[in-house]
Amino acid sequence: MIHTAPHPNLWQPASPMAAIRPGTGCASLTATLAADNAAWTFVDLPADVRTLVRQCLLDWIAVTLVGAREPLTHMLAEEAREQGGYQQATVIGHGFATSCRQAALINGAASHALDYDDVNMAFTGHPTVTLTPALLALAEARGASGADFMTAFVAGYETLCRIGAAVSPGHYALGFHSTGTIGTFGAAAACSRLLQLDADDTATALGIAATSAAGLKAMFGTMCKPLHAGKASADGLMAAQLAVRGFTSRSDAIEAMQGFAATHGPDFNPEAALQRPASGLHLRNNLFKYHAACYGTHAAIDATCQLRDQYRLMPSDVRRIVVRVSAVSDGVCNIAAPHTGLESKFSLAQSVAMAIAGVDTADIASYSDSNANNPVLLGLRQQVRVVLIGECSDLTRAEVEIETNGGQTLRQQHDSGTPATDLAVQQDRLEAKFRSLASPTLDQSTIDEVLDLTSRIEELPDLSPLAGLLACQPVREQRH
Repeated sequence: MIHTAPHPNLWQPASPMAAIRPGTGCASLTATLAADNAAWTFVDLPADVRTLVRQCLLDWIAVTLVGAREPLTHMLAEEAREQGGYQQATVIGHGFATSCRQAALINGAASHALDYDDVNMAFTGHPTVTLTPALLALAEARGASGADFMTAFVAGYETLCRIGAAVSPGHYALGFHSTGTIGTFGAAAACSRLLQLDADDTATALGIAATSAAGLKAMFGTMCKPLHAGKASADGLMAAQLAVRGFTSRSDAIEAMQGFAATHGPDFNPEAALQRPASGLHLRNNLFKYHAACYGTHAAIDATCQLRDQYRLMPSDVRRIVVRVSAVSDGVCNIAAPHTGLESKFSLAQSVAMAIAGVDTADIASYSDSNANNPVLLGLRQQVRVVLIGECSDLTRAEVEIETNGGQTLRQQHDSGTPATDLAVQQDRLEAKFRSLASPTLDQSTIDEVLDLTSRIEELPDLSPLAGLLACQPVREQRH
């Protein structure tokens, strides 16, 4: 059993407020969040937060460029070409422009196609893949500045996490994919800020988002999971655009009787949305991925790698492996017998087997159909037993126990939920990841240009130079 130390209180009250229950007529959480969202300005962004926005953007570009090569992205791009549309925004890696909505849909799905994008556990989901596709499309179409983009990104990020915190953990545990559901609110909030909507219109946009939000965890391991990110981005963008035109919705859509909170989870806690995290902002708790799989597998991968390296283990040394994780993992990343590379990303057993075998889990090519059916990895995978711990609710913690053929029992715990404190080191790691993922699509000079533009995005009067670099030429489908 995993023995977990008590977690510190992550929430420091911003202001006292009585609990809001759906339908009670109390002060509107939706209106409060909308007002806060509309109040963000560029001068409000601390230096480290600006750095984090640049890092989120760079990481998003990296995963989107490689995700643009995936079959699911080609299908969406082909559908957009067939439908046609006003050329407003760039489809990354496909050499054409389309409507803002289509661009947000395609780029959002592409950026989540490989499940290599960042996460935030405040809402148990992927924030940047829902925010950036919509913002980049809208900024490109409207000629918005880099500083406007950064401000809107932070506004949307904080609103997204605050709504997620209010319905956690029950919303995710019930089977909703928070990236698709809560992500729709985030995209709507970010685009509302980019469009400079006031508090009332932002609340309207959040209401439109509330009735559009969708995404089922049952779809993990299929093309529908990345589609959730694309739809959240596109639907959130549409929500803000419709609010500009005077479209109506409820201004209390989150807390209303039969509203989002009442219908999408059992444990609505508005106070969680109204309290600040210990770090001051949710963005400071952003977690970047350095393994090309579901974040729920990362702690187990890291613990396994630590044991492998410390004891110089070979696959032939291993008799049995026990992986102890939260019971929440069962509906997220516990596919016992994956048959495809995509399913492997959601398999603790496969990921641990790959780690023991020394397969590079940072390499997207490692999560392939061939590795899912590799006899050596299959043999290791059959030696892995996943134990689900009901009293542990933290997806970022794992304990790995390896019993060797020599009679040793080795144990290692790991927590992958701690954000980096050294942003310079994090920058180096993200640049290395970017260069690795971008190199099949961009030449070296273009890679350097993208790095330069993202490093000074707040100086750009508009984002068309960056979008132009990312258009590229159509790329061939990548088959696993």
